[in-house]
Amino acid sequence: MSTGFITTSDGTKIFYKDWGPGDAQPIVFHHGWPLSADDWDNQMLFFLNEGYRVIAHDRRGHGRSDQTDRGNDMDTYALDVAELAAALNLRNAVHIGHSTGGGEVARYVARASAGRVAKAALLGAVPPIMLRTAANPEGLPMEVFDGFRSALVANRAQFFIDVPAGPFYGFNRPGAKISQGLIDNWWRQGMAGGSKAQYDCIKAFSETDFTEDLRRIQAPVLVLHGEDDQVVPIADSAHKAIQLLRNGTLKTYPGLSHGMFATHPDVINADLLAFVKA
Repeated sequence: MSTGFITTSDGTKIFYKDWGPGDAQPIVFHHGWPLSADDWDNQMLFFLNEGYRVIAHDRRGHGRSDQTDRGNDMDTYALDVAELAAALNLRNAVHIGHSTGGGEVARYVARASAGRVAKAALLGAVPPIMLRTAANPEGLPMEVFDGFRSALVANRAQFFIDVPAGPFYGFNRPGAKISQGLIDNWWRQGMAGGSKAQYDCIKAFSETDFTEDLRRIQAPVLVLHGEDDQVVPIADSAHKAIQLLRNGTLKTYPGLSHGMFATHPDVINADLLAFVKA
């Protein structure tokens, strides 16, 4: 088991965890905004125990990676993943992305070198595009994302309590079983990252159009989405993404939230394992 850094072609240091047998099939986890590789602790330990090699990195500007003021866009994120895959010699890998990380997976997998990717899974993921546009009239209005930016600038520490305590995990729903630990861990991860990168990433996750990426992907893709996702509404994401994928499977979860793999890991892990093994 190891942790370390790679230095990308533009000089940015990217933190990663790499656990398990070097000759086992790699599973690579891509975190959501504004978090870090630590968001996948449960899944990494689960798949490690199943005999896989598990890798997760902190996206540039997030977690323990450099708090870069440049390159906070999907093309660069995907290039960082490609450089990580090359540095760690990852072949036949399964890439699993949540939310913004799902966008990163879509862009990387669509462009990956032959032999690098076996399968992909998108959980509560942002593709095809979150923003309301002429071509995507069902999307969220720009005012939503401007609100994110304003809240981050005004009081990032409070904003990073309000999001997990409310819509992210569905803790604002009547009768929700609230985990203070999840809220605190979300805050811890978010505050470890750089505010400039997190600010820029709002544009990256909301305005990037992944339509052509989804169309280009030939590998099998599992799309998992909570039907009560208040952050990335299912009708404008998973339901559209599955129509664009050549080899996609959609599974949705009544009542589950954006952060469903953290609130219901046993359910999600079992479905991911079945997909990886299939």
